[in-house]
Amino acid sequence: MIRDASEGRRGNRLATARGRGILAATVLGSGVAFLDTTVVNVALPTLARDLHAGMAGLQWTVDAYLLSLSALLLVGGALGDLHGRRRVFVIGLVWFATASALCGLAPSIWLLVFARALQGVGAALLVPGSLALLRSSFVEEDQAQAIGAWAGLSGVTTALGPLVGGSLLSTLGPGSWRIIFFLNLPLAALAVFFALRCVPETRGKRRGPLDLAGALCAVVGLGCLVGALIEGPSLGFRRPPVLGAAALGVAALLVFFLLESRRPNAMLPLSLFRSRQFSGANGTTLAVYFALGGAMFFLALELQSVLGYSPLAAGAALLPITLLLLTLSSPAGKLAGRFGFRPLMTAGPICAGLGLLLLSRVGPGASYLGAVLPGVIVLGLGLSLTVAPLTAAVVSGADPAHAGIASAVNNAVARLANLLAVALLPILGAGADLDLGFHRALWASALVCGLGAACSFLALR
Repeated sequence: MIRDASEGRRGNRLATARGRGILAATVLGSGVAFLDTTVVNVALPTLARDLHAGMAGLQWTVDAYLLSLSALLLVGGALGDLHGRRRVFVIGLVWFATASALCGLAPSIWLLVFARALQGVGAALLVPGSLALLRSSFVEEDQAQAIGAWAGLSGVTTALGPLVGGSLLSTLGPGSWRIIFFLNLPLAALAVFFALRCVPETRGKRRGPLDLAGALCAVVGLGCLVGALIEGPSLGFRRPPVLGAAALGVAALLVFFLLESRRPNAMLPLSLFRSRQFSGANGTTLAVYFALGGAMFFLALELQSVLGYSPLAAGAALLPITLLLLTLSSPAGKLAGRFGFRPLMTAGPICAGLGLLLLSRVGPGASYLGAVLPGVIVLGLGLSLTVAPLTAAVVSGADPAHAGIASAVNNAVARLANLLAVALLPILGAGADLDLGFHRALWASALVCGLGAACSFLALR
């Protein structure tokens, strides 16, 4: 039986067995999707050798997933509201698991890229459903605790990605990058079990047709622009295919914004951006996640290809970030509640930028304690100050009736930032060796963090 959101909230408490099952389903579901945004990075050098892939192939391996996820995230949320959140969540899990199996079986880099794009579609169906199910399934007084637990545990899965990938690669040897994708199958199956057993079916108040035209324009626009940026360094930015792809991408995105400004059922309500705080918090999100996505992409390559780290050592090198996020996220959230969003979300990106500048000293012969660890610690401190208050700043900057879509927009902005970083930053190293490209990318990322700090200072209360 389909119940509305208010009925779903009346029936479940977090402390019950059913409540813990709901939390387990949503954490496992979003966890596998977030894990796959980072776990692949540490496998890139191994994957490149096994599938004979160049830089463009590695970029597409990361960006194909982020492209379909970021472009379809809001559509996935709307589908859940219309057809049942649990139903769409379970469909997304099955889709994601099937695409993960295709990734693990891929015999070539371009078939892997295609399977990664399919993975992103599945993730777009299940990620918005995770948060929506928590909001609609628990009593009002338990929602904040449930969402906090979900955010913390989901963040841990994202941060642990490099360590998990590195452990598997170092333990199982060459070709074991495929195991990274097969690992998703039992996790997704467990999430489906808890979803069908514990999660009540709910629907939102949204009615009317889906904004399929907007979704198509977003996919075409982002896909063409990202394609031009990735292929430009090798083909030449003045070649007709690259120029044509860029022009088509710009045109499609212009049509997208035109459609979203006029459609009553727009998947991206542009009225949200009339709020200065909402726009500012999303601007900070774009800057910080751009810098983080680019840094993680290049750092994994630098540590293994230039410094000779094993995949496990490269993943373990980033472990302090995970520990700092686990330890400091909750206190940072409380500080933001006491002093406001502006102080922490201004200081956080500045601190993260300083961490990236410290990491730019990493190069041939650099030691972990002298060059890598200080930068990782300062970067982790900056992220801890920024990430915890970010969602709260976004949601509080939107009308309460739009809290769900505001959170979904912020999630899409974060994924889009990673997508653009992996497409844009390698251009700085075009024609140079990996080490020089790494340094240029981190300098640029530190500058972008500074812009994020300025955005917070000027826009947040």
